Amino acid sequence: MRVFAAPSGPVPDFARAVSLACHDLRTPLATVSGFTKTLARGGSLDDNSSRYVEMIDVAAQQLAALLDELGRLARIEGGRYDPVLAAADTLALASSPDERVSATGEGATIETDPPALQRALEALALAAARYGGVDDVVWSVRGRELELRPVTAEAAPVVLGDDPKDFGALVGRRVIEALGGSVELDGEALRVRL
Repeated sequence: MRVFAAPSGPVPDFARAVSLACHDLRTPLATVSGFTKTLARGGSLDDNSSRYVEMIDVAAQQLAALLDELGRLARIEGGRYDPVLAAADTLALASSPDERVSATGEGATIETDPPALQRALEALALAAARYGGVDDVVWSVRGRELELRPVTAEAAPVVLGDDPKDFGALVGRRVIEALGGSVELDGEALRVRL
């Protein structure tokens, strides 16, 4: 039996290695996605095959979103997050197509990374619903101040990222902080300042 020694010398920057892996994984993922779309457009599949191709396509989109999140987290952790800033309304950013998340109040226009921040807010809200055992959660928006309710005692450590059970919430908090915002818990309310 051969025994391999650990390599000597400096360990490569882990965050940079993760970023590189995310980038490199996009090529085979694009191939999977491209072929599923080609098969779906071909029109020659039976109903079961069409359903399977659609499931593969949805899974490929989910993988792409996860790679985007992992790459963003790696850039933040490696000090290389350089967001493309654009104007966005905070009420629109807190809104979600997911029926479990609603947003009310009055927004304000801020300069931010809109897709990353919208995904971050949605991920925090979904984690609060999922791990809190509640059917829905509400963002109350007052300009740059957002409050998410309810965040139950069971959901709080997951939403804050202290108990890493939800990757989206973990990344969400880091994105908000990297964009100069803050996240804190106050009873059953998660307060986010942008």
